[in-house]
Amino acid sequence: MLDFVQQLVSGIALGCVYGLIALGFVLVYKATEVVNFAQGDLMMLGGFFAFTFIGMLGLNYWLGFAGAVIAMALFGMLAERVVVRPILGYPQFSIIMATIGLGYFLRSVVGMIWGTDDFKIETPFSHGVLRLGSLVLAYDKLSVIAATIILCALLYLFFNRTTLGTAMRASSENMLAAYYMGIPVKRVVSIVWAISAAVATAAGVLLAPITFIHSNVGLVLGLKAFPAAVLGGFGSIPGAVVGGVLIGVIESMAGFYLPQGWKDVAPYIVLLVVLLLKPEGLFGVHTRKKV
Repeated sequence: MLDFVQQLVSGIALGCVYGLIALGFVLVYKATEVVNFAQGDLMMLGGFFAFTFIGMLGLNYWLGFAGAVIAMALFGMLAERVVVRPILGYPQFSIIMATIGLGYFLRSVVGMIWGTDDFKIETPFSHGVLRLGSLVLAYDKLSVIAATIILCALLYLFFNRTTLGTAMRASSENMLAAYYMGIPVKRVVSIVWAISAAVATAAGVLLAPITFIHSNVGLVLGLKAFPAAVLGGFGSIPGAVVGGVLIGVIESMAGFYLPQGWKDVAPYIVLLVVLLLKPEGLFGVHTRKKV
């Protein structure tokens, strides 16, 4: 029973990271109907920014965390302006290839600047444990879960209680109608990319105590987070987080209880079963495209 609880907590913590990356996928898709396949690499770059601020420059953890989030929010706006906006309106395949190219570019730049070694960020939660009788839970994993809950609550309040959040929701529902209502759609889309990159950075910093960061970690986790977004329903913000947690828990349990090799396969089997039974995902809404 203790092993089960520990694996459950580990799976939820890892799933929270998947969920935050998947959240970035969904935010960009809802705003622009663009699938940003560089989302995992934005997380990776944010992790390296945090490592630079905290590990190399010696800044306080929280200052380094905030600096990395701000830097990546600005980078997200720049990426949208330079890479995506000029080709909006072109076939979706062109935009997808542009984001894949952006991902390759970021991995190459990170490899040239920071190298290909593994790095780890020391956090205030790296070494402590919570003891509940015979049960021992690491603070680093609990901190990831707590931070994800807080971040999701802040995003919920932002999208539902602020004027800018309402404008973003309106743009995602109908961009043309939002434009005619006077909403600065281009600026809203830039801010969505900034939020997406900031959330990805938070995922990268939260991941650092659990595992190492390296130049290819974004590609690996992006390939896990994309199915999480599909599993939850690609247009659903809560679904992205729930899908990520489910993928993380299934992966953790399969790695512990099933033979070697099932850890990476089991989440995709569950994904296929869910999509066969509910093609729009767990929280997705089935809609017919008007022609």
